[in-house]
Amino acid sequence: MSRRARWLLIALTACASSAAAQGVPPADWPMPGRDHALTRFSPLARLTPATVAGLKPLWTFGTGNLAGHEGNPLVVGGRLYLLTPWPNVLYAFDLDRPGDPPLWRYAAPTRGPTLSGCCDLSNRGLGWRDGTLYLPLFTGDLAAIDAATGKERWRVRVGDPATGATLQGAPLVAGDVVVVGVGGGEFGVRGYLSAHDARTGRALWRGYSTGPDTEVLLEGPATLAYPSHAARNLGTSTWSADSWARGGGATWGWLSYDPDLDLVYHGTGAPAPMNPLQRIGDNKWTASILARELRTGRVRWAVQLTPADRWGYDATNENILTELSVGGRAVRALVHFDRNGFAYTIDRVNGRILVADKYGPANWARGVDLRLGVPEPDPATAGEAGALRGICPSLHGMKGFQPAAWSPETKLFYVPLNNVCMDLTPSAATFTPGRAFLGATVRLAPGPGGNLGRFIAWDAVTSSIAWEVREPFPVLGGALVTAGGLVFYGTLDGWFKALDATTGRELWRFRAPSGIVGNPISFSAPDGRQYVAVVAGVGGWPGLALSAPASAGPTAGLGAVGLLGGLRDQTNPGGVLLVFGL
Repeated sequence: MSRRARWLLIALTACASSAAAQGVPPADWPMPGRDHALTRFSPLARLTPATVAGLKPLWTFGTGNLAGHEGNPLVVGGRLYLLTPWPNVLYAFDLDRPGDPPLWRYAAPTRGPTLSGCCDLSNRGLGWRDGTLYLPLFTGDLAAIDAATGKERWRVRVGDPATGATLQGAPLVAGDVVVVGVGGGEFGVRGYLSAHDARTGRALWRGYSTGPDTEVLLEGPATLAYPSHAARNLGTSTWSADSWARGGGATWGWLSYDPDLDLVYHGTGAPAPMNPLQRIGDNKWTASILARELRTGRVRWAVQLTPADRWGYDATNENILTELSVGGRAVRALVHFDRNGFAYTIDRVNGRILVADKYGPANWARGVDLRLGVPEPDPATAGEAGALRGICPSLHGMKGFQPAAWSPETKLFYVPLNNVCMDLTPSAATFTPGRAFLGATVRLAPGPGGNLGRFIAWDAVTSSIAWEVREPFPVLGGALVTAGGLVFYGTLDGWFKALDATTGRELWRFRAPSGIVGNPISFSAPDGRQYVAVVAGVGGWPGLALSAPASAGPTAGLGAVGLLGGLRDQTNPGGVLLVFGL
């Protein structure tokens, strides 16, 4: 039997047994989180704690791009697809011929000379459906590309980088609908989620994060369980004057989907600017999680995690869908590790917060009132004139865009973290489209213990840390967990690591040519072997520390220069795809 025939047999067997991961063949990784639930769990088990020491790099590919590589490749039907940061280039590789040049490349056209971006020109991934790849292009377009030939099928305008509304987040493709969000909250962009017909690109709906209910796509109370969420038009009434119109709430984070409920789950960014005196009120629906109907965009429920967010926390982190026992009752759960330092377990049917506990040092709040569904800020952390001193976590979050993973075998979540605190001083901000609309100066400092990063295994049933690894730098690479009992993640100083999923013991490491802010994947090629891949290429907000001029002060780059100056001696920018196997 040929290698191709063996691979086809694996794929066909997987299609006949799809319960493990929403119908995804074990050989493939066809979505950003591998499945719509964003578990980042691979059912492949040929790599184990006993064999992983033999893992070696088998082939590599340099992208020639110096921006942050914050996403991951997709693997479908024996091909690997990789999308680079701006200027966005898509490559296709034949896994039956590892190490060969790309089968084809698609170079995205640019739209005009004006580009805006907060921290980098990065990209967090692409989508796939029935032979078509869906690309979020930094310049504001969503493109559909023929996976066989690399030819463009359609391209539609979604954002406008001249105003700061860029496309960096990975799209969600479900059925015949593709959904994508926009970045730009730091420019005062009014965030929205946009849905399109996957076959033609035709716009289906657009749901805003702020504004009247008709534009948010709310037809009734957002969440009857909480009084502060039940009135109409909270997207305008909880803002001073018309500040909602430039109020942030960007939607650049990860998107998940429950096919049984037919709901898309997404977070929204922090309100703009960071100076709360310019937007007095709760500022709904920023720093919130929303559940929208896939085909209409109508909000089924919404819950705000950080009202009047003056810390810059956002709620854009991934929402992992699974079934958990809460108080002895089985729950269709949404688990969310928020940037504000609380790990939330939410009933994904109705939006009720069931559990909210700290998963690290978070001194800005005493806790979350589950009866009211709101946090209880600690007044002792506020300084004079609205300045904040020694606040943990920082505005970069206890966890940022780096996605966690969930194992149905160990029942643990594997979470890459920052351990960074901040001083924040509000300032007046003037709104000009396409210009920074921050309204604060930030100085960063190491969190408790002095290390800047952590990697933990979290038990959501007991709200406890099963094990923890400390890292010298923030851990901005995502997590991968496999059925073989392994957890993989990368570090800013360029180490790619494999740990025992049960104990956290390090079993293997490899020094990558650049720091890792991307997310590892595992797949099986036509030869039937299991592989692990990751894209190295430091960037994002840590990249500001590498690119800043020598004269830059410690608060430059959102505080990155003062915190991560030592990173210059550890790594260099530059995108490289690394594929490992036994």
